[in-house]
Amino acid sequence: MAPVPPGDDDGLDFFARLPALGGFAEVLDARSFTPLPGGWLVGVADVVDSTGAIAAGRYKAVNMVGAGVISAVLNLVDQRSFPFVFGGDGAAFALPAAFGPGMRKALAATATWAREEMGLALRVAVVTVEAIRAAGHDATVARHQPSANVAYAMFAGGGISWAEAEMKAGRHLLAEAPSGACPDLQGLSCRWSPSPAQRGVVLSVLALTVEGAEDAFSRLGGDILVRLRRLGNAGRPIAAEGPQFSWRAPGLALEAKVPIGSARRPQPKWKLFAFTLLAWALFLTGTRLGAFDPRRYRGKVATNSDYRKFDDGLKLTVDCSQDEADAIERLLEDGRRRGICHYGLHRQDAALITCVVPSYVRDDHFHFIDGADGGYAAAARMLKRSRGAAGGAPGA
Repeated sequence: MAPVPPGDDDGLDFFARLPALGGFAEVLDARSFTPLPGGWLVGVADVVDSTGAIAAGRYKAVNMVGAGVISAVLNLVDQRSFPFVFGGDGAAFALPAAFGPGMRKALAATATWAREEMGLALRVAVVTVEAIRAAGHDATVARHQPSANVAYAMFAGGGISWAEAEMKAGRHLLAEAPSGACPDLQGLSCRWSPSPAQRGVVLSVLALTVEGAEDAFSRLGGDILVRLRRLGNAGRPIAAEGPQFSWRAPGLALEAKVPIGSARRPQPKWKLFAFTLLAWALFLTGTRLGAFDPRRYRGKVATNSDYRKFDDGLKLTVDCSQDEADAIERLLEDGRRRGICHYGLHRQDAALITCVVPSYVRDDHFHFIDGADGGYAAAARMLKRSRGAAGGAPGA
C-alpha cells in the first residue's frame, strides 16, 4: 500500500497546528487539551499476553511490535505529523476518516507481521470519535514538544482507555491480513543498548485519576513532577550525551525481521550487521560521515525521547534514587487511599529504547522509552491490583 500523498484538505494538519504546551506539567490541566475533530478515527493496538512474553525475556520484541504500529501509520501518511502514543506493549493514535481504508490495511498487515515474524499476537481495533462520545467519553489531545524536532500527542478525556477496553472485550477488532502480508516499517529500529540507571533505579509509573477527583489528581501529579525536576533533566533515563551503541546491537536479530519500503522485504542480515559495525565505529570515534554527525544524533536521542506522557493518565519512565522512588510511591499510595488515583509502578535497573527514524541525517527521529524489565506492562499489572483493592471506586 503506497503512502497517502499529502493533501490540503484531508484534515491531518489539525495536530500540527495545535500550540505546543509551554511545559510538560501543563498536561495536568484539562484546558490544555482540544477535542479531536468529528469524523476522526482512533486506532488502538496491544500485544496479547505481553506479561507472558516479557516473563520469557521477550520485552524488546514486545516494545518493537508496539512501536511497529506507529511506524506503519507514519509511513502510511508519508511522515506527516499525527497524534500517537506508545504504550510499551501497544500504541494508540488518531487519523481523519480519509485515511481509514489505508489505516485499517496497515494495522491488519502489522498484526500478521507480528504473529508470523515476531511470534506475538497483536490485537488491533478502530473506533470512531462519534462512538467514543456516544459512550459518554471524549477524545481530546494536546501537543507536547520535548525538543524543537519532534512532537508527541497527549490524550485525555477517557476515550482512548474506553477504546482499549472495547478492543480487549473483543469489539471493533480488525482481522489479520492474509498470511505473508507485510506493512511498511521503514525506520523502525532497536539497536541501542539498554540504558542503565544512573541514580539507582529506573521507575515506570502509571497513575490514573478517579472520576470526580481531577483537581486533586492534578495537584498530586504536580507534586510528583516537582520532585523529578529537582533531579536534573527531570529524571530522564537517557544520559544527555545519548545512549550507548554496541557493535553487537542487541536488537539486530529483531530488526532483521522488519519489512521496509515498497519491496516489503527485510534487509539481509549481513547488510544490517555491516551497517551496525560502521555505525558503532562512527559513534565510538565521533567521526562524521557526510551529513551524519554521530555526536549530534546521540544527543537528539536523549532530547527527543518520550519518557513522560499523558494518556488518560500520567505515565513516566524515570531515573531516580531508591529513596525518591519510595517517596513517589508514598505519594501515589496516599492518593489511592484518599480516592484520588489508581496507580501501578515497577522498578528495574535499566531503560529500553525503541526508535522510529525517518532519516539518520535529520533531527526528527522518535525514541520510545520503556523499562528494561517489564516497564509499563509490569506497572499495569500492579494497577489492576490497585484498582481492585479500591473496591470498584469510580473510574475503576
